[in-house]
Amino acid sequence: MSEGQIDKRFSRRDANFELLRILAMFMVIVLHYLAHGGLLPEASVPLNRDTITGAVIESLCIAAVNVWVLISGYFLSRTGVSLKRLFKVLLEVWFYTIIITAVMILTGNGSGIQGGFYGILEALLPISSEHYWFATAYVFMFLFSPLLNKGVIVLSRKQLKYTIIGLLFWFSIIKSFVPVALATDDYGYGFGWFLVLYLIAAYMRKYDVRILNSARGGLMVWLLSGVGIFVLTVASHAVHLSTGRLATWLGTPYHYNFILTLTAALGLFSAFRYLEIPEGRLAQVVRFVAPLTFGVYLLHEHREIRDQWLVWIQDFIGPVPRNNPFLLCVHIITSVIIVYLAGIMVDFIRKSLIQWLVRVLSDTGLGARFRGLDSSIHTERPREEIEP
Repeated sequence: MSEGQIDKRFSRRDANFELLRILAMFMVIVLHYLAHGGLLPEASVPLNRDTITGAVIESLCIAAVNVWVLISGYFLSRTGVSLKRLFKVLLEVWFYTIIITAVMILTGNGSGIQGGFYGILEALLPISSEHYWFATAYVFMFLFSPLLNKGVIVLSRKQLKYTIIGLLFWFSIIKSFVPVALATDDYGYGFGWFLVLYLIAAYMRKYDVRILNSARGGLMVWLLSGVGIFVLTVASHAVHLSTGRLATWLGTPYHYNFILTLTAALGLFSAFRYLEIPEGRLAQVVRFVAPLTFGVYLLHEHREIRDQWLVWIQDFIGPVPRNNPFLLCVHIITSVIIVYLAGIMVDFIRKSLIQWLVRVLSDTGLGARFRGLDSSIHTERPREEIEP
């Protein structure tokens, strides 16, 4: 395969994966809606129409975070690592933590001042304080990526495969079947699980591994995995209500490192590998919107906003419907669209401001020193490593 063919292959897929990134963020917002709307099953409370509906929707959306990390690993393992990319992520996180915290405090709605010095420090050091758990795990994964990429290059296919199997055993398989709380299990919320997903994506990329041979097959795996998650949830909930057992295992099917959550993500990821988006208006819109998607997460999950945005939306479109799955789904879709549109508009403003600042600083001595530092640590994957 020639270099031109390689570039064409990845550019053709780019819009597909960017669309998947957008879909994953929609699913993330849905998950947060369900949590804030009180629509998820509770251990000692019998299931009702609302919580059953919530459980079904969560079962289909819980793969979103794993999907996002798989996309990142798939491309970072190909393109290499640069200081510019890392600084871009950090700058985006800082923009939201500092600006939103300041705005909320100035308008009298923020808790940063009441939180004292640590409340302010969380905005200034969002990664260390885990202001956003996902951003913290993602940045650590990014910092480990040069080592992971080197390992993908050096290890043989068999060595890499068994390394991934071993990691899956400790991070996912054990916790999926052992009905007790494990001290080392962080439910997939840490960068350790992100490293496992990164290696899986890098392995699929390097060897062009096709878990399934069609988009339909991928969607079927995603759907069946979701059904499995829902069935296990309902069954374990029933056992707990009747016997008082399985209390620690009730939420396990919705953990990011649960085995069916992983298979759901792999199914959805595989489906979009086969999806072809023709070049044209749709592809252009997808490529324009997708880079703004991370900002949607940073806006609605800011600590000053995460517990309030659903309240604000209810003031606008009405309360969360109860005992009516159809109206509930309409309310969810409407709310998610509002949050997403607000997020991309805010992030477009942020992106424009940052681009202006970069242009201003690019011709200065600071800009020149940054470019020199970036080029000195940049790691690019050799072209021969891209080809399976």
